[in-house]
Amino acid sequence: QVQLVESGGGLVQAGDSLRLSCAASGRTFSNYAMGWFRQAPGKEREFVAAISRLASTTYYSDSVKGRFTISRDNAKNTVYLQMNSLKPEDTAVYYCAADPAIPAHTMSFTRPAYWGQGTQVTVSS
Repeated sequence: QVQLVESGGGLVQAGDSLRLSCAASGRTFSNYAMGWFRQAPGKEREFVAAISRLASTTYYSDSVKGRFTISRDNAKNTVYLQMNSLKPEDTAVYYCAADPAIPAHTMSFTRPAYWGQGTQVTVSS
């Protein structure tokens, strides 16, 4: 029954930075592995990043590794995605996701249980 609300998307130029936020409500936030996914027009939704329940480990797709950083603040019930050196191919709707059962390292191939509505990120050249 967790609810997720993303914010922070927008239109930026290539090379710029954005920070996405995902505010969660519901029962114990720290019990949920959290992740970010994205879906570009005409493409399947793809894994971007995930973080373990206590933020001890993080995971990234090869396409964003070294540019994006996922973090969480369990006291604020919020997970973040810091996106640096943005490229036009990063353009997509970005979705926050949570799951109380699957570990963060499986999020690249296992669909989480809960999803936000998404926030649009557009990167122009």
